[in-house]
Amino acid sequence: MRVSDSISTQPDQGEVTGPQRVTGPQVSAAPRVARVWRDRATHVVRGVAPPTVTLGTRTGGDEEISQRQARAVIDLALRVGEAMLSTGASAADCVETVLRLVEAYGVRSAHVDVTFTSITVSIHRGLLEDPLSVMRVVPGRSLDYTRLEAVQHLVDDVVRAAGHGRRRPDVDTARVRLVRVLSAPHPYRRWVATLGAGLMGVGVVMLFGAGPLMWLVAALSATLVDRAQRLLSLAGVAAFFTQAVSAAVPASIALLIFWGDSQGVSVLGVRYPSLVVVSGIVVLLAGLGLLGATQDALDGYYVTAGARGLEVLMMTLGIAVGVGTVMALGNALGISMEVDDTLLLGGNPLVDGAGALLIALGFCLTTYAGLRTTVMAMLIAALGWLVFAAGLLLGLGGAAATAVAAVPVGALAYAAHRRLRVPELAVATASIVALLPGLAVYRAINLILSDNPAVVGTATIQFVSAVATGLALAGGLSIGGFLARRRFGLDRAAQRARRRAPGHA
Repeated sequence: MRVSDSISTQPDQGEVTGPQRVTGPQVSAAPRVARVWRDRATHVVRGVAPPTVTLGTRTGGDEEISQRQARAVIDLALRVGEAMLSTGASAADCVETVLRLVEAYGVRSAHVDVTFTSITVSIHRGLLEDPLSVMRVVPGRSLDYTRLEAVQHLVDDVVRAAGHGRRRPDVDTARVRLVRVLSAPHPYRRWVATLGAGLMGVGVVMLFGAGPLMWLVAALSATLVDRAQRLLSLAGVAAFFTQAVSAAVPASIALLIFWGDSQGVSVLGVRYPSLVVVSGIVVLLAGLGLLGATQDALDGYYVTAGARGLEVLMMTLGIAVGVGTVMALGNALGISMEVDDTLLLGGNPLVDGAGALLIALGFCLTTYAGLRTTVMAMLIAALGWLVFAAGLLLGLGGAAATAVAAVPVGALAYAAHRRLRVPELAVATASIVALLPGLAVYRAINLILSDNPAVVGTATIQFVSAVATGLALAGGLSIGGFLARRRFGLDRAAQRARRRAPGHA
């Protein structure tokens, strides 16, 4: 038989010749195909990267750090954190600064927790060593930007020395320097701070186009407010009652002027007595932590933000009680203290810019800010007010124009912080005091005390306008600061600290 015949007798592989025995590989072909497609679908759907936010996966510690070194670093970090919170820093800035400091001393497993009245620092020292956790209570808060700037300079010097390979100061030396900074006297006497409050009052009434005699009355009122707050605080009076009594001072001066008008004895040049109250309210609002509370909320520190927000609410209620009590007394005597409807912001841009500049100068003096901080705040405040006035001319509402003006203020405040090493918080806060809603707060109080149900809606609108303005200020500053950080960047230590901070997880 030929070979070709034998080959042709074999069935073709693609030809079905009849019943055949099914082999094992042919049985598993269909399940194998299904498994391949199932694996492909799983690969498309299932995640392959680790979680963005890791939970409980950090196992490393600082085993190589001695017990004494760890305790010394924690003590220094707590002192720095307490000083920052006491002088007005936000929770996010405090946590970031403390993390930068401890990392400069070789501690990379630290955790920082901040509440309204305390700060806690913990160090994990591996599986063989006990962790260290120490809490320190913040005794009180008082805006003091000289000390805040000095503390930030201390931390920056330590971080830069560690980052550039230079010998950083040891913990004991840094602690001695910190004590020296915190115990140093103010850069100027207390009467200069009181003068700053008077300048703030003058600047506020200038924004409304008031004349020189009105400047004198507003300065006297703001000065008395500052002294009343000082004396009541030293006497140990609760902050709520201190705020109420202080708010009653400008309201009483305005009541006397209104009474003189009703008796035909008008004070020449004092056209709007209500401006005395408005200036006093702005001076009192400037010392509150409204921006700090909103900033903590935006940064994710909700416990601290809630406590600060409640404090702001109570202090604002104190203002309302003080002003309302005087207005109720005026109503009982038949003296009306209604706000003139023609009282509006804006007028001469140069005069308004000068008013905003004076307000920033006065606020810097009352908070003991340094020279560079004061100069930068004055320039940025004037620019911010001009942007605000331009927004009003373009038809933007008060809150919208405030937000637009706060964005460049926040950006320039951070730029000044990076270039001149001045406190960002001090520059930003001083620059936006002129935009605080003093007139809206006064109108809301006035309408609420009018005992007229028809104006309840208007009073609510004024109150919401004041709250919206405060939120617009904080939001605009936050956006401006964020944009400036994208432009100028952060140093490596600050980047690592910001990523590890709870609010930026």
